[in-house]
Amino acid sequence: MIKKLFLLSVIISQLTISCSSDDNNENSSEQTLEEQIANIIKQPYSKLTPTEQKVKLEAEANEMLVQLDKTKKLSAIDAIENLSRLLGINSVDIFGGKNGNEVEDILNVSGVYGIYTWNNTQKIWIKTTSSTELKFIFPAKESLTINNATLSTKSTSSDIKVNITDTYGNYFYNDETGEYEITDDVNDQIFLPASVDAVLTIDNTPAATFTQTAKYSNGKEIPNEFAYKMALSEGYSWEMSGVKATNNTSKATLTYNGKNLLSFNAGSTASIDDLLNDDQLTQYRGKANGLVQILDNFVIVADMDLATAASDEAALENTVKYPDYPDYESANANFKAYYTALNTYRQKHSSGSAASFNKNSKLILVSKKDGTKIADIVVRSEKSTDSYTFNLPLWVKYGNSGYWSWGDGETFTEEFYNEIYYLKFNDNTEVEMSVYFSAGFENFQTKFEDFIKSFED
Repeated sequence: MIKKLFLLSVIISQLTISCSSDDNNENSSEQTLEEQIANIIKQPYSKLTPTEQKVKLEAEANEMLVQLDKTKKLSAIDAIENLSRLLGINSVDIFGGKNGNEVEDILNVSGVYGIYTWNNTQKIWIKTTSSTELKFIFPAKESLTINNATLSTKSTSSDIKVNITDTYGNYFYNDETGEYEITDDVNDQIFLPASVDAVLTIDNTPAATFTQTAKYSNGKEIPNEFAYKMALSEGYSWEMSGVKATNNTSKATLTYNGKNLLSFNAGSTASIDDLLNDDQLTQYRGKANGLVQILDNFVIVADMDLATAASDEAALENTVKYPDYPDYESANANFKAYYTALNTYRQKHSSGSAASFNKNSKLILVSKKDGTKIADIVVRSEKSTDSYTFNLPLWVKYGNSGYWSWGDGETFTEEFYNEIYYLKFNDNTEVEMSVYFSAGFENFQTKFEDFIKSFED
C-alpha cells in the first residue's frame, strides 16, 4: 500500500540500509550518524566462536518473529489489502475518468474529491459527488460482503503541479516511415500534497491513521523534507522521514507498543536532483552510510562510497569486454576460443565486482548489548555449480563451401560465477551468510519477507 512512499524514501537517501539511535545511550541522539558509526566501529570484536554467535543471533531474530507473526492478523492490513484487491476488480479514476488508480495514489494527491462505495452485487464502485473529502467505503476482508470499512482522506495542496502518466501510448507500425512509433501518453495534472491526513475505520472503530507532510522548493517535485506515519490500533507504528540537502538523510522506525522492532537511519552526499536527471552521472552519487537495528541489540553498520563504486564499475566494463560471437559464415570461426573467452570474461567480471564491493563498502554486524562487533560482511567471487556442458559446433564441408553443425564438435563446459556474501569473524573464519543463517533462520526470512510484502501490496 505504501510502496511508492518507500520508493521516495530510497530516492532521498540513495541507500536502503540504515538504522536508529541507541535508546540506552543518552548521548546517541546528540551524535551525528557519522559519529555513531565511528563509535560502533571502534568496538572490539566478540570473543565468541562463530557457532556460539550463531546461537545468540537466532535467539534475537526469533524474538522479533514473535512480534512480526502478529502482523498476519492485523485488521487494518487486511482492510488495505482488500481495498487494493477491489480496485483491481473495478478500477476508479480519482483524477477525472481517463484511467484507474491504485491505493497508493490516494495518499499521494490533493484537490480531488468523491465518495466511492463498493457494490458487491455488481462488483463495481458507485461514486457520489463530494466537494470536501475523498472516501472509500468497502468490506474490511475479502470474505465479507457488507461494507464495514471506510478510508477517508483530507489534504492540503502544495504549489507543485506535475504530470503523471494515466494511460500509456501504444506502439504501431507506420507504413510511411517503415518504423514502429508510439502514440502519445495521456497525462493527468495534479497538485502534490503539502499534507495528507487519512483515517481507516472498521465497524465504526478507528483502525489506523495516516499522516504525511512534504516541503518543496524551486518547483521541484521531489520534496526537500518528507515525513510519513502509519499508526495501527493494534499497537504497530511505521514512521519515516527524509531531508534532501547537501547531506541527505532518511530515517524509518517500526515499533510495537513503543518498542523498537526495526529502525533505519541513512545518510548520503548524493546530489539527488542531478541523479534524477541522469542516474549514470557517477560523480553525483557521493558517499552513503547508515545503520539498521533489529530490536534493541542487533545492528548492521554500513559505510559506502557510491561514487567510487560507480567509477570502478564503469572501469570494469571498459576493461573486461564481452567477447564477440564468431561469424557463422566463416569456416575459420573459432567457437572454442569464444566460449573460453566467455568463461574468462565471467570470472574476471565477477571477481572485479566482488573486489569493488569489498573496497568501497564496509558492512559490520554488531551487538549493542555486548558492545562488540560480531563479523564483517565481505563478498567472494565463486564458480557456480550450475555449469553447462555441451558439444561445440563443427564445420561440415559441403561442396565448395560448408556449414556449421551445432552440437557435433568437441565437448565444452560453460562456466558461471556468483558473488557470495560471507561473514568474516575475528579469527578470520569466513562462513557463507546463506549457510550460516540457514538452520533456524529459514522461518525468520520467510516471515520477514511476508511482513514486508504486506506493506507493498
